[in-house]
Amino acid sequence: MNDHNQKPIKELVDKMLRAYGLDQKLDEMSLIKSWETVVGKMISRHTTDIFFRDKTLFIELDSAPLKQELSYAKSKLIDKINSEAGKTMIEDIVIR
Repeated sequence: MNDHNQKPIKELVDKMLRAYGLDQKLDEMSLIKSWETVVGKMISRHTTDIFFRDKTLFIELDSAPLKQELSYAKSKLIDKINSEAGKTMIEDIVIR
């Protein structure tokens, strides 16, 4: 194979994911995986469920004080998550 036909595997995988419309799902899974990095160990330990739907992040916590604290810091958390992703992935957060 000629050198000009060779492409990095990451580039090929990214193209395939975009072709199948899976790049958004992969980004969402990556952010969920990095949840502890974004919010820290303490909040991560009290997170019982986390998922995306229509640019909204749904978070379930087992601690009422943490729910209150995160609801106050919602816009800061949105900025931090989008910064971690390198693009606007979420526009709202619902804390349960």
